[in-house]
Amino acid sequence: MTEKSTRLIHHPYRPPAGFESPQVAVHKASTIVFPSVAAIRQRDWIHKQGYTYGLHGTPTTFTLEERIATLEGGRHCILVPSGLASVAHVGLSLLKTGDDVLLPENVYGPSKALAQGELANFGITHQFYDPMDPADLAARIGPRTRLVWLEAPGSVSMEFPPLVALARLCRERGVTSALDTTWPAGIAFNAFELAPGVGVDVVAQALTKYPSGGGDVLMGAVVVRDDALHERLQRTHMRLGWGVSGNDAELVLRSLPSMALRYRAADHSARAIASWLGQREEIAQVLHPAFPGSPGHENWLEVCGADGQAAGLFSVLFDGRYTQAQVDRFCESLQLFKLGYSWASHLSLVVPYEMRTLRRHWEPAGGLVRFSIGLEDTDDLIADLDQALKALG
Repeated sequence: MTEKSTRLIHHPYRPPAGFESPQVAVHKASTIVFPSVAAIRQRDWIHKQGYTYGLHGTPTTFTLEERIATLEGGRHCILVPSGLASVAHVGLSLLKTGDDVLLPENVYGPSKALAQGELANFGITHQFYDPMDPADLAARIGPRTRLVWLEAPGSVSMEFPPLVALARLCRERGVTSALDTTWPAGIAFNAFELAPGVGVDVVAQALTKYPSGGGDVLMGAVVVRDDALHERLQRTHMRLGWGVSGNDAELVLRSLPSMALRYRAADHSARAIASWLGQREEIAQVLHPAFPGSPGHENWLEVCGADGQAAGLFSVLFDGRYTQAQVDRFCESLQLFKLGYSWASHLSLVVPYEMRTLRRHWEPAGGLVRFSIGLEDTDDLIADLDQALKALG
């Protein structure tokens, strides 16, 4: 080798083995180099027995997958580019033309849009069931039902469903059940073991939220226990060409050690703030699963326990005398709380919702506002809310 350009690419130096540090190394690759033709033909990427191509995993992404699987109480994990991608991946892996999927009425909005759009275009039908009524789910499960989505708690409106009864019903009917675990995050409860002998088959989590914790990473995960189900999901993953960057995987790996602490801190602060809001005459109701009187509180107790944890996420209903314009002005008057979607970062967020555009049957008259509590001082956040409530007039 005489030319520098060649020598820079084919330099013979290799660093010595044995280097280890607290953080996992960042491996970035599309091409992965093989030592021999035999290795090309023998490597098994499905079971993490080797590396074949960047989309099929690197030491960095394999490590993150194993840690997320442990967090969720599963055996196998697949990484995808976002939380919504994790939901889409489950549907595209397990459903085909002629199948029917059941979704709770309070499902995450983009999940509903996916069913009404792409899945419908593929000839996959869908129904919505009352998540608070197992009998309604039972009545809708039919011979074409292949997948039931569960949501705990409901998106925005925060109802906590009877998860144990719903999961047991799916298992008795032989229908695959999937749960969005972004809210419990593998901490508040184990979705695979909701009760003795009762659990879901698949969990999908937006790693964008608590596992990342910085509001700067988009990533999702699909976790299962069953080997055959994992292989089915893995092969679809390969065919769709999903991939996550090594740098993003490293950011999540850096955040995981502090995740339980951040979850607990946000929970503690959220309960204090929700309790304070519950005493205000401007607020008609606090929607927080851990609060008595919130829809499905008894169901939260069943799976989380009286001393259980909850995410730093809750909603409130304003008194009906306030117009939507006034509620919007309250949100815009906040200084520490920022207007923005997503949640579970260090930054507290607020979003007002016009619920009649999200739910077919919405009865409360007051405007709904969802809060995501970050890591700011609790008293400072309460002071911010106090000054904004004064702007209601």
